[in-house]
Parts: sequence; C-alpha cells; structure tokens
Amino acid sequence: MADPEKAVLVEGNDADTEDMEDEEDEQTYNNKNSSKAAQLLKDPDMLAALQGKLHALVLPPAVKRRIKALKKLQLDCTKIEAKFYEEVHALECKYFQQYIPYYEKRQAIVNAVHEPNDDECEWPSDDEKADELTEEIKNKLQLGQGEKGDNTTSEVSGIPEFWLTIFKNVDLLANMVQEHDEPILKHLNDISIKFSKENPMGFTLEFHFSPNDHFSNEVLTKEYEMKCVPDEADPFSFEGPEIFRCKGCTIEWKKGKNVTVKTIKKKQKHKSRGSVRTVTKTVQNDSFFNFFSPPPVPEDPDAEVEEETQDILTTDFEIGHYIREHIVPRAVLYFTGEALDDDDYDEEEEGEEAEDEEEDDDDEDDYKYKSPQKKGAQQNPSECKQQ
Repeated sequence: MADPEKAVLVEGNDADTEDMEDEEDEQTYNNKNSSKAAQLLKDPDMLAALQGKLHALVLPPAVKRRIKALKKLQLDCTKIEAKFYEEVHALECKYFQQYIPYYEKRQAIVNAVHEPNDDECEWPSDDEKADELTEEIKNKLQLGQGEKGDNTTSEVSGIPEFWLTIFKNVDLLANMVQEHDEPILKHLNDISIKFSKENPMGFTLEFHFSPNDHFSNEVLTKEYEMKCVPDEADPFSFEGPEIFRCKGCTIEWKKGKNVTVKTIKKKQKHKSRGSVRTVTKTVQNDSFFNFFSPPPVPEDPDAEVEEETQDILTTDFEIGHYIREHIVPRAVLYFTGEALDDDDYDEEEEGEEAEDEEEDDDDEDDYKYKSPQKKGAQQNPSECKQQ
C-alpha cells in the first residue's frame, strides 16, 4: 500500500514545478518585453518622441496653450517657406532658358551637325587633360591609322557614342544598361529637359533618338510630377519640393525587337497521362528601357504601396533627379570621367571619418527625392536646380 505522506509530497512537488514553470514563462516574457523596450529606446526618433510626450505631460496648462500658439506660428512660417521655393523655382526656370542655346550647340557638335572652329576649340588645359582620358574614350576618339602606322586618318563624325559612354561611366545608369541595350543607345542623340505648365513644379526628360531598327519613336519621355505644399497631416515634415509621381511613355517597338521582354519555354507534364508539352511564355527582361514603364502610383495619397513597388519608385526618382541635376548640365565632364573624380576620391577614404562622410553623402542623397507614402526624403533646397 502506498504511503499517503509520500503521495502528498509528490503532489506538492508537481504543484511547485508548475509554479516554477509559470514563473520562468513570466520571466521570459518580461525579459523579451524589456529587450524590445531597450531596442525602441535606442531609436533616436522614438526616444525623442517619448521625451517630447513626457515633457508635454508635465507642462502647466498655460505653457501648453502657449506652445500651441508657437506651433501655429511655425505653420505660418512653413507656408512662407513653400512660397519661397516656388519663387526660387520660377527664377531657376527663367535662367534655364539661357542654357538652352548652349545645350543645342552641344547637341549639334556631338551629332556632327556643327563642326567647331579654332576659336570654339580653344581650351588651355586640353594638353594637360588628354592623358587623363580613359583608354576606351581614346579609342573612340582616335581618327584611325594606316596599316603601317603612318598617321593616315579616316574621318569620324561628331563624337561617337557620346551618351552611351556617359551611361557606362555613371554607376547609377551603368547598372541599368544591358548588353542588348547598347546597340539602341548608340542612337541616343540628346537628352533634354522641359518644364510642365500644367504642373508648375514638374519636369519631363526627353531622350532623342536617330532612326534605328528597334522602335519608331523619335523621342522617349519620362515625366515627373513635383509638389511644394506642406502635408496637411504632417506639415512640419516639409523640407521643400519633392517628386511624388512619374509617368513613362509607350515605346513603339518593331516586330521582334522589344528588348524589355524575352520568351522562355517550359515543359509541363500531364498529371494522369504523363504526356509532356512545351509551353512558351513571355516575361519581363532586364533592360534600361524599363525606365519608361514605371509602376503606377495610386491617386489616393492614403493608399498603400507594396514594398517592391516602393523600392522601384525610389530608385526611379533618384535616377530622374540625377539625370536632370547632373548629367544634362555637365554631360561632357561625365563623358571624359572628370565629373567622377570626387566620387572616386571618396571611395579611397579610410577610417571613421570616411564612414561619417559616407553617411553624410547618403543623407544628402535622401534629400534629393522623396518616395511616395514615405516621409523624410524631401529634396534639399540647395539641390533644387533646374538646369
């Protein structure tokens, strides 16, 4: 017969074990919550928000009332700031007109419409800079030699592959250009900018092509819509003009020449009969020309945008901004590679200072464009140029 005292003791042990397990579960739960709380407190934005709320809670009612008055004043200042950017934009558009004749002459020289005279070619640093050109560019500019190296030359029209070379020199664009894109981009004659009248803060990039075997369009366009109005829901996040939507164009591809799609074949086996058939599918192909077919952005500002779409649009805005702000105004320097010197120097920096500078550069880039439905990436006023 079993000893009742031992039986009670065993039951007591079981109860104690359950209590201990509950305590351990509670401790684990508390540890996890403490860990999450610690992580949140490490976030500067979260910490600042919490501190602000705690500070507001302990303020006397009269002080809270005065702070509301200060915020209303701040909102009025934000509206003035928006007006300032609008006037700056109008001034930049005015001066942009003065650049157009120079851009047109550049296009004429590149495409052999105009041959510059001696005065137009006078540039004191030509001899110094000649040795700095890359071998690839030297080969393209070389007029050619006879079989015996007798300096016999053959004529070359304009500047061959001017824009394609720029695209390949700039990492942001080179990553987009595929091998099958290059024969088409050799026909790219010019990139120009136009400002929208309907959308005063918007602009359109125009890519001009000579006749080619791939599509019939003479011009491919990419339109960017911008706004310079504080968000009603979060007016104090306003930091200047921002890109918020873009629209491409329809490319009239010739039969069998569309490089943005590819055909793949898949074998399918019938479940019951076991027979096999080959199915042909058309899927998207990596290509620079996908740039002209961006994903649509919902008209409703509160609509959700998928993360993948968001990433594509963010990159798209960065590319459009970079072409407008840097490539078009300084095309020849990107062709020779001189405009890339500063970037190359930054990559050679070492140590903590270099890391800090890299972070600063990333922050600066964030201000050049803004993703839709995403705060904190507005364009910097100093970067809002229209050349």
